Amino acid sequence: MSENQKMLAPIVVFAYNRPWHLQQTIEALLQNNESAQSDLFIFSDGPKNAQADEAVSQVRQYIKTISGFKSLTLIKREENYGLGRSIIEGVTFVCNRRNKIIVLEDDLVTSPFFLRFMNDGLDYYESEERVASIHGYALPVKQKMPPTFFVRGADCLGWATWKRAWDLFEENGQKLYDKLQRSNLTQQFDLDGAASFSQMLQDQIAGKNNSWAVRWHATTFLENKFTLSTQKSLVRHIGNDGTGTNFNVEDMLDTVLSNQPVAVGGIPIVESLDARSAVIKFFNSRNSLLQRIMRRVRKVYRGMKT
Repeated sequence: MSENQKMLAPIVVFAYNRPWHLQQTIEALLQNNESAQSDLFIFSDGPKNAQADEAVSQVRQYIKTISGFKSLTLIKREENYGLGRSIIEGVTFVCNRRNKIIVLEDDLVTSPFFLRFMNDGLDYYESEERVASIHGYALPVKQKMPPTFFVRGADCLGWATWKRAWDLFEENGQKLYDKLQRSNLTQQFDLDGAASFSQMLQDQIAGKNNSWAVRWHATTFLENKFTLSTQKSLVRHIGNDGTGTNFNVEDMLDTVLSNQPVAVGGIPIVESLDARSAVIKFFNSRNSLLQRIMRRVRKVYRGMKT
């Protein structure tokens, strides 16, 4: 099949009550050459309360002005689904109809080469059962990593997958946690203690969060599936302003976008030990920095009380 004959994957954006953020996401996508031949689906979640009505209405008014894509489909939720349910049901809906999908949230800005990487990855690994997804965001690690590499599991900041992989998704967090325990994989899942993915999963089970992402990661990790990742980030997070569900005081999701395309293929489908080591060092340094910040805050607080 020639390049011109290939069907590009539909782009799915999940939005709620941030019209400015959504506009940045859409305008960045339009800088991708592939946008004009891509179908865009936007899932607009319903307001949680009366205070959110106006912002949700502004989002939907903005969506009506969007042009530049092959087609635009708006799915308006009358009730508030919340991010977890919205993404799970939305990805399932599109995968069941189109077999592959590119997924973004409304606080992600992409490189002009994001859609090329997503579609090239989806085409190249379409029949490779070991590959579960393609991921466009790269952590700002200091260690050198290969241009592209595989990691075990999945990630959630600008990604793509196929119906064959999404069909594996296990929504029941307790089943996932129990399997991690039975398989003695919790330590490996938590990047040798550098990350707290298993705690995030336990919090989801307890109703403290509704993270779809940790369940997607756990599902693919337990199935021993891999995600194609890139050293140079094709996605930048702009939600670290208190408006989103992923906000925290020590957020390091902001990164520099690649101004060059990223080639796909030519690497073994195994987890990159160099990449894993770099990510572990990144999370360990992040944890150390947060601990230093908290010690300083506590010291200042004690001084204020004396």
